Amino acid sequence: MSLRAGAALALALVVCATASHAAFASVAVAHAATAGESGTFVVLSGSDTVAVEIFHRDAASIEGQLAFRLAGVRYRYAMKLRPDASSSNLEESVWRAADSANAAPVVHATVTFRGDSAIADVIPGGLQRIASAPGVVPFINPSVVMMERIVRRARVLGGDSVSVPVFLPSGGRTLSVMVRRIGADSTSIDLGSVQIRLATDAAGSVRGGSVPSQRLTIVRAGYDERAIAVAKPDYSVPPDAPYTGEAVRVSTPERFTLAGTLTRPRGAKGRVPAVVTITGSGAEDRDEALPGVRGYRPFRQIADALARNGIAVLRLDDRGFGESGGEFSNATTLDFANDIRAALAWLRARPDIDGARLALVGHSEGGLIAPLVAETDPRLRAIALMAGPSRNGRRILEYQNGQMIDARHPAPTVRDSMLRGAMKQVDSLATLQPWLKFFLGYDPLATAKSVRTPVLILQGATDRQVTADQASELESAFRDGGNKDVTMKLFANANHLFANDPSGDPAGYASLPERAIRADVLEVLAGWLGKKLKQGAAAP
Repeated sequence: MSLRAGAALALALVVCATASHAAFASVAVAHAATAGESGTFVVLSGSDTVAVEIFHRDAASIEGQLAFRLAGVRYRYAMKLRPDASSSNLEESVWRAADSANAAPVVHATVTFRGDSAIADVIPGGLQRIASAPGVVPFINPSVVMMERIVRRARVLGGDSVSVPVFLPSGGRTLSVMVRRIGADSTSIDLGSVQIRLATDAAGSVRGGSVPSQRLTIVRAGYDERAIAVAKPDYSVPPDAPYTGEAVRVSTPERFTLAGTLTRPRGAKGRVPAVVTITGSGAEDRDEALPGVRGYRPFRQIADALARNGIAVLRLDDRGFGESGGEFSNATTLDFANDIRAALAWLRARPDIDGARLALVGHSEGGLIAPLVAETDPRLRAIALMAGPSRNGRRILEYQNGQMIDARHPAPTVRDSMLRGAMKQVDSLATLQPWLKFFLGYDPLATAKSVRTPVLILQGATDRQVTADQASELESAFRDGGNKDVTMKLFANANHLFANDPSGDPAGYASLPERAIRADVLEVLAGWLGKKLKQGAAAP
């Protein structure tokens, strides 16, 4: 829903729906042997579980499973260890959260570390040789077990402050991660602009920890395989709802299907108008749920509000996520726009939907996608942009990284150096990640100037992910291009989620007393779309 924290090298990321943009993942591995040590790590945002990891390790190997609930993915991995605490081999498998227990992994890879190279055998994808560094430690976000390996590697290298080479399978790149010993029982790890604080014993074993800038807590417990289970989302409509909910599959020209839910006013006569919702960045489900923020399912709210106003809503799992097919990892914003075009074509083919009265509602990156679709589809009746960016990704990520760095209150010269380092890592990642490469350079204002479809721009005044001044920049661009029907509405004390929030700090999302789209936002959105879509209705 927000603009990817993965690009900003954040850890778990309540800041945004992060990236299951793994360059590779891998096959199932055998169950652990009985000797050694086992346990469970839980990453919490308040009382909400962000990730759960179970593991077994001995002197020569580690095996584990990681359920990253925030990203909706499950991993199984195995590492072979060297005496110096680095790794010689990583096997990794990844599944979507909605996949059944016996489903084949979406992707799998075996990565062997030799000298300054990582050799990855990826299915699908083939054999890859990637530049790395000697003595590397792999890190799957947000594995606490692998954070522990980074600490143990630092202990072997010696010193109270040491740089450890860390290989990220997501993107296939190697970072220099600073590890600092703080007293006898505490260690910090600087992962990009995010600092992780760990409670450690003399051997470097992790007993707990936190990510202060994101208000995350790490808890260690006994081994519990049941904790790894991820519940399947419930997309059914409330029993007393004045609308129906239909599970649907939308075919795309790329020969995969998108899974979703179509809500339609109950008892409607004739063809009804419809809206397609468009998720923000990162792999998202059809509700645009944010597991670290309990109860936040904005597209479910929007579907409810619009269906009660006589408008059908089609909301979809992103390609390669949830129950949808296709590949997410190499897709760009342009690919996601094509998926929305397929959804519009599917709606136009239905006898119960009025294909002449269709609209789009896009949130965050969805606010980039909606104008791209409208630019090529003059039949659209309206588009609504919720926290849509007006600036290219480089400017947005500089701002977001700067916000995370400022939370640590560094000296000005240190801040500038940290920001340059973070953006250098962003540029490095962009050479490997098509989505990020496109995002960094894409200019939303150029597209806005070519759109003639009626536009509603909604913006939270305290948004610290897409700043409020970008709404007026978008409004001016649409008008400058000749669009005569542009409406902009700014909501005081509303954040990027359109929840009530005087601060707007993403790190505080999980602790907000109200974690839902505000009623006044829904009222404006439903009222405006109702006027645009109910004009020119065909007789029943």
